[in-house]
Amino acid sequence: MKNLEQNKRELLFDGTVIPAHPLALDKNRKLDEKRQRALSKYYIDSGAGGIAVGVHTTQFEIREKKYGLYQPVLKLASEEVANADLQRPFLKIAGIAGSTDQAIREAEIAASLDYDLGLVSMGGLQDYSELDLIKRTEKIGEVMPVFGFYLQPAVGGKVLSYNFWKDFAEIPQVTAIKMAPFNRYQTLDVVRAVCNASRHKDIVLYTGNDDNIVVDLLTRFQFEVNGEMRSKEIVGGLLGHWAVWTQKAVELLEEINSIKKHGKSMPSEMLTRAIAVTDSNAAFFDSANNFKGCIAGIHEVLRRQGLLEGTWCLNPEEQLSVGQSEEISRIYTDYPELNDDEFVRENLGRWL
Repeated sequence: MKNLEQNKRELLFDGTVIPAHPLALDKNRKLDEKRQRALSKYYIDSGAGGIAVGVHTTQFEIREKKYGLYQPVLKLASEEVANADLQRPFLKIAGIAGSTDQAIREAEIAASLDYDLGLVSMGGLQDYSELDLIKRTEKIGEVMPVFGFYLQPAVGGKVLSYNFWKDFAEIPQVTAIKMAPFNRYQTLDVVRAVCNASRHKDIVLYTGNDDNIVVDLLTRFQFEVNGEMRSKEIVGGLLGHWAVWTQKAVELLEEINSIKKHGKSMPSEMLTRAIAVTDSNAAFFDSANNFKGCIAGIHEVLRRQGLLEGTWCLNPEEQLSVGQSEEISRIYTDYPELNDDEFVRENLGRWL
């Protein structure tokens, strides 16, 4: 099995910004390689600590035979990271999905392209029992280190029990867990399960709750386990929301880490900021329409910045909802401090 290099492990456990990489298409809904590469360059130059490719934001349809884009898209991102000649560790995370056989194949492809971890989605496997999912994860872990993923039901995930996550945390290859159920109770299940597991020190937690990013990152969870007080923090984010305005996301995490490192009391301004970020996410992710336009919303922000040519998705039905563009315009007006348009303007020519 491929192991995680020590400097990358330290980065992962210290906490970092990991954008969920979108898919750049042209007007014919074909892969736009130039803009796909430009997105990777944007994330690298923004100061992100990694990218996640082949995930929900990259569109699950890339796996379909008629598109055959899973390997090409992972390869492009891997090449850009190699070309960047980075003098710092940088994590490459591959989305792993589908039946056990498919998931193993995807893990093998990712490992062959030098990806560091597999973000293992349990989405779309409604006929799998929790035990089936545990066995599937163990098999993936034989190929590469596992980044667990609690995907919200609105986009194909399923509700998983506290006991599932406790068993999941005992799998030796599980290194990190992304919590993205968009639900406080279910997020708490995961954190409590990890704290109660024998491997609680070997697993790092990341937020995928795009509706609660700032509060997740500021919170220390604490539980008494057999007379011992155990605490856990969510150290970073692997987020579709951070696929846009990424440079500002890096600044935000640095600010939060400074507060935590120096033991400062949390300024109430951070809670105000938390609401601004959640409000912007509601527009990008189209929460008003049960997240129907979530991928197109991310594309629309990148289109406005010039990184993408349009909002096209592989599935023609994936598009902006009525009123969503106006909501994104409102966010630009209400929270101008959150966007990194100036940074993109300065570098766009070079990236393209």
